[in-house]
Amino acid sequence: MLEVKHLEKSYQKDKPALTDINFSVEPGTFVAIIGPSGAGKTTILRSLNQLIKDDGGQILLDGGDLRTANKTQLRGYRRQIGMVFQNYNLVERLTVIENVLHGRLGYKSTLAGMFGRYTEAEKQEAMTLLEKVGLEEFALRRCSELSGGQKQRVGIARSLIQHPKVILCDEPIASLDPASSQTVMQLLKDLTTEFNIICIANLHQIGLAKDYADRIIGIRHGKMVFDEDSDMLSEEILETLYDQNVTEELN
Repeated sequence: MLEVKHLEKSYQKDKPALTDINFSVEPGTFVAIIGPSGAGKTTILRSLNQLIKDDGGQILLDGGDLRTANKTQLRGYRRQIGMVFQNYNLVERLTVIENVLHGRLGYKSTLAGMFGRYTEAEKQEAMTLLEKVGLEEFALRRCSELSGGQKQRVGIARSLIQHPKVILCDEPIASLDPASSQTVMQLLKDLTTEFNIICIANLHQIGLAKDYADRIIGIRHGKMVFDEDSDMLSEEILETLYDQNVTEELN
């Protein structure tokens, strides 16, 4: 289980970015975080794996607090938290399978990581994951040759080879066309269930959040204003979140 308790963050004095954020997520749950630009969605995600240092609260993964972990403990926690990025964060000149195998670097010594020393079992697992995301035929192709949707699926496979308990997705479909967006969202939903993991995605696409996420958290001015099953998201809540009528986004 992932538990966030009373999370606080300010970048400037008297201008809180996050105020008293509280939620918990069970394995097998796909959560979408929505809200206007600057609401604090990315700050939450970056706090969850401590890419930024927040100011107070607790971030508990199976009872252990990431905020108080030392460097060695934090490295262990980060192995359990996969990341999927808006800009893919791939090494374009390397092959698809090499990029997937980079998800194992957290388990390697510095020397083994530098020289790409992966076991046959790891290579086989990478191929199995590429099959799951529909890219097994592209394993030896350079990532620079792929479409945006294909690159994002490589990123998903790379996160899964970490054997994560949690996958964090920062605007994973922002750069994709509508068809690729639906493919990626369906894949995230299916893999969350199959691997019994927690998936948390920041999204601007309200309709897709409602269609694919099990649960939606709404953030406004760094505060939680909504946390319910996705089918509970209403026009009234959206107007509160965005200060405007966004009814068409639900369709």
